[in-house]
Amino acid sequence: MSEVSPTETRAISFLRDLIKAQAKGEAAVQAVISSRLKSAGCKISDLTYDPTTVPVVGDFATGTKQALGERTAVVGTYKGDPSKCSLLVFAHPDGEKLQADHGWSHDPFEGEVDGGRIYGWGVADDLAGCAAAVLAIEAAAASGAELGTIVFASTPSKKNARGVAALLYQKLSADGSLYLHPAESGVGMQEIKAVTPGYLDLKISVAGRRPDTAEPSHTAFLHRAINPVNKAVLIISALQELDENRGERINHPMIDAFIGRSTNILVSYLKSGSMAKFSRVPEMCELGLAVSFPPQETMRAVQDEVEAALNACFDADPWLAKNRPTLEWLSGGTGAEVPENHPLFRVTSDAVREVTGKIPFVNPLHMASDIRNPAVEKGIPTVAFGCLCGDLTQNEKRDEWVDVADFHRMVKATTEVVTNWCRRSRSASRDQ
Repeated sequence: MSEVSPTETRAISFLRDLIKAQAKGEAAVQAVISSRLKSAGCKISDLTYDPTTVPVVGDFATGTKQALGERTAVVGTYKGDPSKCSLLVFAHPDGEKLQADHGWSHDPFEGEVDGGRIYGWGVADDLAGCAAAVLAIEAAAASGAELGTIVFASTPSKKNARGVAALLYQKLSADGSLYLHPAESGVGMQEIKAVTPGYLDLKISVAGRRPDTAEPSHTAFLHRAINPVNKAVLIISALQELDENRGERINHPMIDAFIGRSTNILVSYLKSGSMAKFSRVPEMCELGLAVSFPPQETMRAVQDEVEAALNACFDADPWLAKNRPTLEWLSGGTGAEVPENHPLFRVTSDAVREVTGKIPFVNPLHMASDIRNPAVEKGIPTVAFGCLCGDLTQNEKRDEWVDVADFHRMVKATTEVVTNWCRRSRSASRDQ
């Protein structure tokens, strides 16, 4: 068993501080982060904003998909040499709402270490990312190296809280960006997020018509009714046909190589009628579907294609043509990618290889990863990585954890990226 270094002990102590602060809410977590950044020599600024008014161009959200109420992002800026590359590092301090009957076997707010794992509410989503960023900036500041400006943005993110976007529209910028978040894929520090597919969520409401009868049972009168479930079947068939067509002609080399297909349409929700009244014709049927698409496609182009296929389906059916179903796009985000020959990717890959002893690979299947925000909104190349984790609360699991050894590797790799990127000449990086 290897001896734990004082640096590693301090790192776990800081992560535990964040876990304990989580019990008091997001503001308490931000206060701990702000204090540490200030002690490291960073200039601290806060931005309080309304997520619904951030003028994003790369995504949208409605209803329960959109965070409501004012939020606050904390920014720590370590001012450096303007002739050298600057780096925006970001992670999110907000976690899932605490459930009183969470059923954890570990105290959610103690940061217990057991079997090589540290447990805590939000530790993998995303307190470990916040901790790694602060620890890396502390190490970079203590090194005395001549570096470009380093910015850490601790920004609300869950349910489209749009903290990063809010800062970007307040003229925050950088030559590159690093998003820190433990890897839900079960691979940990062996992978880099450099490609994220786009996504869309759509709700379709289909009207029907009950038979003209006072009888409680409609089954015998079905031929005089319009069953919206039958019409939903037509719509699902049209979506399946579009899905097959897109699967054949829409290709992204990396996504194809990884999983064998670059786009999908998933119909995952169907609601109609009542379990207590099987003999009643329902008045309405609702469909819910999700679309994934590669970075080279725009969100609007995919929406147009889906709507065209649905309208063709409606036009071909007399009932649907006269009683057109309503379409409600609930949320969506544009994809993004950084090529493997980009200087930021090379610096990141080299850092991960140096720390782990293994050549990392790109996982292109982290759909809706926050790497899209700086890239899509302001054209800032962005990559991400994170330590091994599991049982995330957002996935309705218990005892959320991160691997302690991999967390230390995450901190070391983050420090390497910060120092190696920010010691580069801006002019040399632009020429590559």
